[in-house]
Amino acid sequence: MTKKSLILLLFCLSTLPSWGQSVGQVKNATLAFVETLEEEQKSSVLISFTDSARTNWTNLPLGLAPRSGLAYGELSEKSKIAFHKILSALLSSQGYLKTFAIMQVDDILHELFEIQYSRGQINDNAIKMIRGLNWDYGNYFVAIAGNPAQDDAWGLKFEGHHLSLNLTVAGDQFSMTPLFLGSDPAVVEDTQYAGLRPLSKEEDYGFWLINALDEGQKAKATLQDKVPEDIITSPDRPQWLESYQGIKGSELNEGQQKILHYLIEEYIGNLEKEKAEEYLAKLHARGMGEVYFAWIGSYEPMKAHYYVIHSPDFLIEYDNVGFLDNANHIHTILRENGNDFGEDILKKHRLEHNHN
Repeated sequence: MTKKSLILLLFCLSTLPSWGQSVGQVKNATLAFVETLEEEQKSSVLISFTDSARTNWTNLPLGLAPRSGLAYGELSEKSKIAFHKILSALLSSQGYLKTFAIMQVDDILHELFEIQYSRGQINDNAIKMIRGLNWDYGNYFVAIAGNPAQDDAWGLKFEGHHLSLNLTVAGDQFSMTPLFLGSDPAVVEDTQYAGLRPLSKEEDYGFWLINALDEGQKAKATLQDKVPEDIITSPDRPQWLESYQGIKGSELNEGQQKILHYLIEEYIGNLEKEKAEEYLAKLHARGMGEVYFAWIGSYEPMKAHYYVIHSPDFLIEYDNVGFLDNANHIHTILRENGNDFGEDILKKHRLEHNHN
């Protein structure tokens, strides 16, 4: 995209009616949700903005990592409808549907293990341990940090097994990173849901890109490391990669850059249009030539593989190994440099507030 085209795009977006999300719309949806809750539920869902639960995150199931907040399964139908309106304001249709497909897969995963147990494929001790992990559609927790009704800085977290959505608001700006989405299984192979793939394009576009490279490019993009067992910037590791590895976007031809752009869009496109366009404008201003792409592992599905997309502004990681080393267990994350949990916008907001 040329600089002139980008300026025209941003001008056109600025003149469109405000059908997308804004801080005001998200705030109103959040307050409407809170009003549907019983008093005891309000006490559970509301946490302090300074509570470490706001910035601590994990993708582990509830049985391994208890969460703060209120369980989705404890919400009334009225509260669930109101909560869906918050997510609809924050996520695109694809991001919204991926979120609930991931939650549904938790029930499917539980069912798959019960089937294996009934067939004698796993023993009593194993099924007891598995049941204790509390995989369940209802075991995702919502927590609201701060008071959206009166605070300029507040946040919302929706988290459980293979899901961590993190909203941070500072004045009239907000951040949505880190955004973690995962799926186990990556493709359901049994039950009436056989064939379901919540994160299909994250996998397919990755293979499309690596296999679109010529042999020299592929050798440069591929790191001779063992496939990581998880994303490298997982909760217990540093949250940003300092060095760039793999092949630089400027070394790709136009068609290959387009595939890389499709892949990046798949992650950014999980967000509602205004935030997605903001991130894409930032990407285009920097230029695709400054984006690095690195790959580890097999160039074929159902064999362990990993990729990372890294620019000065964004970091995307994808890992697919699985406990059986069958590459049927995906972890992904989108990060914005310096702005996870709204670090950058909170800093700017405090400076402006102190100045006033």
